[in-house]
Amino acid sequence: MTAIAPGCTVARYLALRLAELGITHLFGVPGNHLGPFLTALRAEGGIEWVGTPTEGGAGQAADAYARLHGIGAAAVTYGVGAFNLLNACGGAYVERVPLVAVNASPPYEQWQNYRALGMLTSHMSPRPESNLDVYRQVTVDAQVISHPGRAPGQIDAALTACLSERRPVYLEVMEDLWDEPCARPEGPILRRERPFGAHHQTMLDGAVNAILTLIEEHPGPDGRSRPIVWAGEEIDRFFLGGRLTDLVEATGVPFCTTVGAKAVVDEDHPQFHGVYNGHASHPDVHWVFKDWATCRIGLGAWSTSKNLGGEQCVGGDWVMAANGGVSVGTSYFPDVRLEQLLPALQDALVKDYGSGGLAADYYAEAHAHHGAPGHRPAGLEHHRASLRVPGSFRHVERLSYDGVFDRINHFLGHETREDWTVVSDAAFSLIGSMNLSLPAGGFLSQVSWLSIGWSVGAATGAALAPERTPARPMVFVGDGAFQETCQEISTHTRLGLRSVVFVMDNGHFYGIEQMLVHPSYYAEPGPTGSDGPTGSTDSTGSDGPDFYNVLHPWHYDRLAAVFAGKDTPANGVVVADTSELDALLARLADPADPVNAGPLLVRVRLRRHDYPRAMAYKVPKPTSTA
Repeated sequence: MTAIAPGCTVARYLALRLAELGITHLFGVPGNHLGPFLTALRAEGGIEWVGTPTEGGAGQAADAYARLHGIGAAAVTYGVGAFNLLNACGGAYVERVPLVAVNASPPYEQWQNYRALGMLTSHMSPRPESNLDVYRQVTVDAQVISHPGRAPGQIDAALTACLSERRPVYLEVMEDLWDEPCARPEGPILRRERPFGAHHQTMLDGAVNAILTLIEEHPGPDGRSRPIVWAGEEIDRFFLGGRLTDLVEATGVPFCTTVGAKAVVDEDHPQFHGVYNGHASHPDVHWVFKDWATCRIGLGAWSTSKNLGGEQCVGGDWVMAANGGVSVGTSYFPDVRLEQLLPALQDALVKDYGSGGLAADYYAEAHAHHGAPGHRPAGLEHHRASLRVPGSFRHVERLSYDGVFDRINHFLGHETREDWTVVSDAAFSLIGSMNLSLPAGGFLSQVSWLSIGWSVGAATGAALAPERTPARPMVFVGDGAFQETCQEISTHTRLGLRSVVFVMDNGHFYGIEQMLVHPSYYAEPGPTGSDGPTGSTDSTGSDGPDFYNVLHPWHYDRLAAVFAGKDTPANGVVVADTSELDALLARLADPADPVNAGPLLVRVRLRRHDYPRAMAYKVPKPTSTA
């Protein structure tokens, strides 16, 4: 029988376990049920409470923190708080992010009153398991802690599941249990991997041999194999960037990444050929990935609509190793783990092709083979140089999505001396930022769940994660998405985060939704007066976007004055042409400029009919009337 240790309580036990996992910041919105835990957390030290304006923002921050750090946590109060956190937890579940959701519930006495008398108090539901039931849908373990003696075992089980499955867990703790005594922690919380046995070795060997066969059966016209690796999200989630680097450097094989695994390794790597995103890829990347490479090896890549960019499936010349198995063409090998596949495949490729035997510049090869077409890059370096245009990048007055991201790419590569973490929201912001050239760990996005506004709260977690603490967050978010979560700028200001948030204002409407529902809107410019920076004033006419996509216009830059305080500066600016953007970036490169003292809100004014070039495949071509 375990003795109850003097001085250890349920609250202290959970605080100690979270600190043991390396969590330095806990995000959330307080409530009376949560108060005793937060008091114990502060008394224990080591974990800083970060109060956010919304529970959703707390979840977004914890999500981004966990992507970088390996695990994150958010704490809320029962019912109203927990249901607000649910969206972020759902996103973390889908995208395999280890997140601990702590929900403080009414005390045992109040639950007994409800059972006996039907009396509800604040935040309670007539269905006592309502919170637990919904969180069971988006977690790998969900526990209700109502007995102090069982609390240590339940907490340890949930945290172990979080580490082992790399997905969220849920801990619901009754308010009057926080100060109840319980046993001290015994032994560390460890990830529990499944044992590797003979069956797994057989499957692993079979998968590797099938990959080698696929490569051999798909040679190019010259008889030489031209495989390309497509590194994906699980390389990032499982922290396998080092093993991916080992594989491509030992074999020389060229590689791309998915959008979700962008910057999983340094994008200046000699074998990195770009971000592949189906029809939405940069044309050069699509060219070498689909047309020049003869087979594609997905390692940890998810076949989501965002990663495949308008393509509905992968083909018989693809390998897809993810979700605990490997498909090679039409064959499938279950229970093959990515962390074991990478070194095994590396050894097999080196054995068959020699060290560095697959090294190639597919851009240069394809350029030479096709007779040096003028519109194609002459080599990989030529392609990269085309992305990083000079400082005086274009002599056009109006800003465009592509112009902004081209200019930012040059700023990040040549003008700033600071480290940055680019945090991109969904929709046009994500598509536009896809081709930025970034160092390892320098990009965060939510590419499958795609909850708009995620980036604003996520920037908080990105800035506080120990792995990226020196880096400044650079956020790209659409105006509609920003209206969902703008209050999280308050957290940036309160903490003195020197974030730069580019709000892409395309004339107050949901650009991506218009593209998905009626892409013909973008086929031709609107009538005179409707295509300026502020867009059409007619929210219902046929010349404007569909009425349900129209937003109420905001002066986004002026919100900085709302959030700023005497000792917590924040700034807001508007840029509407290239000279204004150039001037702003020059200020960002100057550490002494006051604009860098705190968060900066940048309202980027764009034309209504503008969209990233990567989305052109969706826009119908104008028909000739001749």
